[in-house]
Amino acid sequence: MHKNFKGIEKTVFGRGAFAQLGDILNERRGDNDKFMVFVVDQYFKGKPLASQIPQKPGDVVMFIDVDKHEPTTEQIDAMRDDILAKNGLPAGIVGIGGGSIMDIAKAASLMFTNEGSSTLYQGLNLIKKPGIYHVGVPTISGTGAEVSMTAVLTGPVKKLGLKCEWTVFNQVVLDPDLIASVPRDWWFYTGMDTYIHCVESENGIYNNVYSHAFAEQSMKLCEDVYLNEGSGQTPENDEKLMVASLMGGLSLTYSEVGVCHALSYGLSKILGTRHCYANCLAFNHLHDYYPQGVADFKKMLKKHNITLPQGLAKEWSDETITKMAEVSYNLPHMWNHAIGLDWKDKITLDTIKELFKRL
Repeated sequence: MHKNFKGIEKTVFGRGAFAQLGDILNERRGDNDKFMVFVVDQYFKGKPLASQIPQKPGDVVMFIDVDKHEPTTEQIDAMRDDILAKNGLPAGIVGIGGGSIMDIAKAASLMFTNEGSSTLYQGLNLIKKPGIYHVGVPTISGTGAEVSMTAVLTGPVKKLGLKCEWTVFNQVVLDPDLIASVPRDWWFYTGMDTYIHCVESENGIYNNVYSHAFAEQSMKLCEDVYLNEGSGQTPENDEKLMVASLMGGLSLTYSEVGVCHALSYGLSKILGTRHCYANCLAFNHLHDYYPQGVADFKKMLKKHNITLPQGLAKEWSDETITKMAEVSYNLPHMWNHAIGLDWKDKITLDTIKELFKRL
């Protein structure tokens, strides 16, 4: 069956677009209990962006430190319960930050209207009711969270997204000025998430003309930003990277990710490694699965003087590696795409353990 996915309802793009957020939200402030929730990356607390948030009396502003860990089911459940008890049902929720913040906003929007723990809804089309109005404002580009139909959460048993058409943002605000201050290493790691999305989308059985069109253009933009003459952190490249992230997210939505993301989920679930960095750690050793993609990735590493650690696996016990491999193995949709529907005949737990030992 062909995918029939829902896209973002509205998108505004351009420098200074963040200034339009207040007017955009005003159209929905009469909904539910008439207040907005803003979830904002802790990085911006006390910085100019924080003073530009269009907050009104009664609104809730939460600065969240996503450096400590990626979003968890426990975190989303607690946020939902606390706001409902103290404030009521929000008119909407706005995520201002990177992929983790946007996933928090997407997941919370769904859990405000769906009963029980978010652990009940980790998977495809398990959500019962549409969520509240939700807006994504990326301040770092690469994850594709601004366009994807998944809100990835780490639970007590698994790391898996709340995935359905209601997860997709109602509105995104793409302002290239907001990503200008991203530290160089994270500018690289998050941008490589976009690049890896496209490499994996292209190399698998679910690749098609539709997904290819987005991946092709996204990869071209990534090469301009990270590889070609004029590459680097410039205002023009910020615009290119923001669009590349969106297109990379659309490509994987209509195709799928593969081996690298399966390994990344294992690293994140067991070791708490942040997603984009985990992707880079894994992708650097997957030359036999993605030869051209990894070759170009290594050129980008060299060009931007990014050094990834080697020999990490020497510090991991066999128990730790086995746990990571078990997480990765239990992502059949990724292995189906990358290896084929007969992937279980070719990929075993030991195969995946050996891949982790490369790190």
